[in-house]
Amino acid sequence: MAEFVLILACPNRPGIVAAVANLLLAHGGDITDAQQFDDAETARFFMRVVFAAEPANGEAVRAAFAEVAGRFGMEWRLNDRGRARHVLLMVSKFDHCLVDLLYRWRIGELRMAPVGIVSNHPRETYSRTELGDIPFHHLPVTPGTKLEQETALWHLIRDSGAELVVLARYMQVLSDAIVAKLTGRAINIHHSFLPGFKGAKPYHQAHERGVKLIGATAHYVTAVLDEGPIIEQDVERISHADRPDDLVRKGRDIERRVLARAVRYHLDDRVILNGRKTVVFQD
Repeated sequence: MAEFVLILACPNRPGIVAAVANLLLAHGGDITDAQQFDDAETARFFMRVVFAAEPANGEAVRAAFAEVAGRFGMEWRLNDRGRARHVLLMVSKFDHCLVDLLYRWRIGELRMAPVGIVSNHPRETYSRTELGDIPFHHLPVTPGTKLEQETALWHLIRDSGAELVVLARYMQVLSDAIVAKLTGRAINIHHSFLPGFKGAKPYHQAHERGVKLIGATAHYVTAVLDEGPIIEQDVERISHADRPDDLVRKGRDIERRVLARAVRYHLDDRVILNGRKTVVFQD
């Protein structure tokens, strides 16, 4: 038996759950987990279903589901949970998020296959980081080479078969053109509890305002800087005695865990876009 996950979104109306369940039953699917959400504000319905089936039956569900999807106007996808997704990791000078993701991948917590690491800094920058045999690509960026650099980046994404791009503290702004190609499959970690303290040195901004909480936000990348649909956030309490360096130190821990959760949710098909927001079926 193999395990599959089906996620869908559509206008809400009676009969959706029954149609999905009946189709899976007809193809020998055994539902092991099901979550759903009816968004009263948008009148849209969201659902995530995990089911076990013989591999051939799982593929039969994929072929047959087109009729159900058409009937209800569904946006949907069906994935084999046993298949590791191809992921391209991008990083700049600070590598704590990269190190954490690689660790979680190596211990089996993240079901992914890293197909490359891209940085605007040379490999020597990460001499203390175990990159193994993951292909490393140094793509420096200057105002005069940005177009050339992004062309090379897109070729890497395309040729590597990357299904997800993770900006693990990659501190370069992607152009609207490449962002448009990566809608719903590029995740960024912002070292601030959005929507406050955006831009440069958010921890210093927070310190100047005397905040008592700092945080981090993982979101999908969009053309509007740091305004993408939020996947995950977390905070940590601080005090008047904390200096900016203390906030940075504490912030690193928040960033690691928030990004890791967001990536895991995406890889496990727990996130569905809902306009400017997301529906996240947590485990």
